[in-house]
Amino acid sequence: MSGYRTLPVPDGLDGLRVDAGLAKLLGLSRTVVATLAETGDVLVDGQPVGKSDRLVAGSVLEVTLPEPERPVQVQAVPVEGLAVLHEDDDVVVVDKPVGVAVHPSPGWTGPTVVGGLAAAGVRVATSGAAERQGVVHRLDVGTTGVMVVAKSEHAYSVLKRAFKERTVDKIYHALVQGHPDPTRGTIDAPIDRHPKHDYKFAVVAGGKPSVTHYEVTEAFRAASLVEVKLETGRTHQIRVHFAALRHPCVGDLTYGADPELARRLGVARQWLHAHTLGFHHPADGQWVEFSSAYPADLAAALEKLRAES
Repeated sequence: MSGYRTLPVPDGLDGLRVDAGLAKLLGLSRTVVATLAETGDVLVDGQPVGKSDRLVAGSVLEVTLPEPERPVQVQAVPVEGLAVLHEDDDVVVVDKPVGVAVHPSPGWTGPTVVGGLAAAGVRVATSGAAERQGVVHRLDVGTTGVMVVAKSEHAYSVLKRAFKERTVDKIYHALVQGHPDPTRGTIDAPIDRHPKHDYKFAVVAGGKPSVTHYEVTEAFRAASLVEVKLETGRTHQIRVHFAALRHPCVGDLTYGADPELARRLGVARQWLHAHTLGFHHPADGQWVEFSSAYPADLAAALEKLRAES
């Protein structure tokens, strides 16, 4: 996609920031667009613009696009703590440890689920981009718990459709600061890229529809243990929604958590765990469920809170 492009700003992008609008128009990341703007490679009506300038419908965009990046390669490297909960001809269900990405990406040099599976001799579906073959959903690097990877092409197709059509049960447990009121409810708030920080997401008017159901299962003096069921699956959805309620996940410093509470509880990442995953098995349509126990750091934090209460 490298080269020089000239194109008008469509009506639908009127008023958007340059980085957001051009990302939508050309399918680039906002980070790439911001870099292009900084280097003078984005012009509007012949004049250089910054990433935060606003687009005007009908203006003429001139963009010099970069050379495409080489695909990120999967490295077959064993991953400590990556446990297989179930494996058959169609799927492999794993318990992902903290500090592990699901698949390689630019800038990430740490361990990955797909690399760990490759090192263990698990062959996955070839569907999907080269660096994330077989991947039908993801967990954040700092989030632990259960996830499924497709091994057959049929399973990949069925599971991708199931996640898209929201027929998969995704149940998380989160330890959030304070005490959500009401103790049971639904957060229905659109999510998109943060307007100022590209590495974050936020509740944004006009963002993607995002729905989170929750119920407090245990309350402590400083925090609450919450069971969360996702209706949608946006990036950072649980973290963003509870931060918007002013109840960020304990340890989630990116979204405003109290560092002192995290330090006291010994939590060095967001207290968020993918506890249960249920889906119709691609082979026979039977409903299957898999669960993951809390890892040591999350369990220890709960015990400290229980001892204080």
